[in-house]
Amino acid sequence: MAKKALITGITGQDGSYLTELLLSKGYEVHGIVRRTAAPYRGYLDRAPSTAGSKQIFLHHGDLADAGSLIRLLEKIRPEEVYNLGAQSDVRISFDIPGYTADVTATGVARLLEAIHQLGLPARFYQASSSEMFGKVREIPQSELTPFHPRSPYAVAKVYAYWIAVNYRESYGLHTSNGILFNHESPRRGENFVTRKITTAVARIKAGQQDKLFMGNIEAKRDWGYAKEYVEAMWLMLQQPAGDDYVVATGETHSVREFLELAFDRVGLDWQKHVEIDPKFYRPAEVEQLIGNADKAHKKLNWSPKTKFADLVRLMVDADMELLNKS
Repeated sequence: MAKKALITGITGQDGSYLTELLLSKGYEVHGIVRRTAAPYRGYLDRAPSTAGSKQIFLHHGDLADAGSLIRLLEKIRPEEVYNLGAQSDVRISFDIPGYTADVTATGVARLLEAIHQLGLPARFYQASSSEMFGKVREIPQSELTPFHPRSPYAVAKVYAYWIAVNYRESYGLHTSNGILFNHESPRRGENFVTRKITTAVARIKAGQQDKLFMGNIEAKRDWGYAKEYVEAMWLMLQQPAGDDYVVATGETHSVREFLELAFDRVGLDWQKHVEIDPKFYRPAEVEQLIGNADKAHKKLNWSPKTKFADLVRLMVDADMELLNKS
């Protein structure tokens, strides 16, 4: 019998890459999608290894609805549960803090309680975020660095992190938090800064756009390749016991550097096309994030392979190709 995995957020960047990985390992993959999700199957239909797969099953449900979670878990009875679903736009979380808390924070409690009440022996992965470190207390950040969240999204993720730890310590559930630093790919949503840049570069090069309006381009992030990061998620659930891991490259680069490399890839001067617009600044900024992933290296035998400059080129090339096809 194939091992069953249940993924929330399956139609997004991480969900689609994780689905590909699990299918390659012989899993039967189930995903929870909201009725209002658009596009419905997201990147699943664009990935050759997942489009039309008979090993993928999508179910309507919502992290805001405990009943749907209990019903699906009881029906599917998965061995592994990956919670990737969330209201994940940091800037938008300032506009809809209540909804962000209900889905990104309380939704995790609903999912864990459903697993607990049903007595399922499922192993649970919680997608935690480097945004939890916020106003950082030390550089680089590790599993022992105190959290200081600076957005409703980050606050919600801190709750989700600790409720996963609580169910592990209180009930013996196999729960793991992956504190993933920024991880990008051509499947990243266009509302995220990296993809906002690469789609704009493609349009500007094609003459369809002239200016790109940005916020704080001096912010520094630890950027890796999402396709590699989902392997770390899977590895966490293969360990004898649940634990918490930072997943990062250990390098930090500014948004300005990303802009320079992206525009240079198509032979353009970024300074001629980029303008700063204060409306894109966050009410509270996170200036620098850089992760210490030594624990993941040692315990999971996981290391990132794709370098920052290669990631930028990969994303620009993909958006140029996508624009040419359309």
